[in-house]
Amino acid sequence: MEPLLLWGIGLLVAALALLLMEFFVPSAGIIAVLAAGCAIAGLVCLFKFSPTWGILGLMGMLVAVPGVLYSGVSLWRNTPLGRRMIGIPSEEQVAESAAKEDAFVRSRMQLLNKEGVVITDLRPVGLIEIDGVRHDALCDSDFLHPGARVRVVHVEANQVRVRAVS
Repeated sequence: MEPLLLWGIGLLVAALALLLMEFFVPSAGIIAVLAAGCAIAGLVCLFKFSPTWGILGLMGMLVAVPGVLYSGVSLWRNTPLGRRMIGIPSEEQVAESAAKEDAFVRSRMQLLNKEGVVITDLRPVGLIEIDGVRHDALCDSDFLHPGARVRVVHVEANQVRVRAVS
């Protein structure tokens, strides 16, 4: 094979490899500029060898570059740096958040059957206080005035349902 043809194909392959490497090596775009330079030099070599090879190389790059970019992004988002930049939580963060949520649900479930005092009008939603802690509550009846005694009858994750104590 002709050396000019080999140089052209080799530079195009090097450009694609450099473009993929840009995703994993922090270089502030220097590797991408080198990839563009290799691609241009490779296309020039192919066009000097033959216009047919030049057009084939150009068409190949038009197809390969988006494929390499897609592959790079797909691989990059699974790296620790990619997850941090995209905002995908790590496994430790997911476990910590699940533990916090479980603790919150358990603390809410402890409110069941406890009695408290209405702080703001419950019509039907308002604030109640149980053991010195304020909670948003939903009243089973239509309206309760501040100071009324209530009992927790149902607890969901973010909702405390109360009923007036007679």
